[in-house]
Amino acid sequence: MTDPPRAPASVSVPDSGKYLTSSVAGAAKILVVGPLGVGKTTLVGTVSEIKPLFTEAAMSQAGAGVDTAVDCAKTTTTVSLDFGRLTIDGDLVLYLFGTPGQQRFLPAWRDLAKGALGALALVDTRDLTASFDALGNLEDLDLPFAVAVNTFPGSPRYGVDDLRSALDLLPGTPLVTCDARDRASSIRALAALVRHLIDTATEPS
Repeated sequence: MTDPPRAPASVSVPDSGKYLTSSVAGAAKILVVGPLGVGKTTLVGTVSEIKPLFTEAAMSQAGAGVDTAVDCAKTTTTVSLDFGRLTIDGDLVLYLFGTPGQQRFLPAWRDLAKGALGALALVDTRDLTASFDALGNLEDLDLPFAVAVNTFPGSPRYGVDDLRSALDLLPGTPLVTCDARDRASSIRALAALVRHLIDTATEPS
C-alpha cells in the first residue's frame, strides 16, 4: 500500500484554546464513521484542539451477540457521538462528529449527518466487510467521503487496487492510510478529505 498523501504545506494546527481565533473565516461539519472498534473515538481525541466530548458506555453482556469487534479487548462503545474541533491553517475549523459504529444506531447516525459537508470513513483490514454498512450509509445519504485505512499492529496489508475493489470505491474517492493514535497522520487523512470536498464543490456541473 502506498503512503498516505502529505497534507498541503499550509495545513497547520495552532495552539488553540477554548475559543476560536478572529482569523477563522469558515467552518465545516465532518463525520468520522466506521464499524465498532475501528478507531473513531481515538482519532477524534487525537486531533481535537479542545477537550473532546465522548459518550462512551461499557459494553454489556446483553449486547455481546450483536456488538462484535475485531479487537476482543474492547470494553466500551460510543452510544451517541464523539465531538472534537480542529483548526486548519488558522482560518478553517472542522467540527468532528464521531458516529456510533453499530447499525442499530442508524437513526442517530442520520441525525448527526444533517448539515455535514463530508465524512472520513475509517476501515480495518482485519475485517473489511465490517465497513460495508458505514460506506453504504454514506452513499445512501449522498455524502462525499474519503476512506482512511487505520493501521493496527499485525493487520494485513493490501495494495490500493485490491482495497478499492474490495470496498467497491468509485475512482474519485480518496483512499489513504493513517494511524488514529498519531496526530500528524490523522490530520493528513482529514486533509485528504478536505481536498476532496473542495474538488467536488468546484467540479463543473
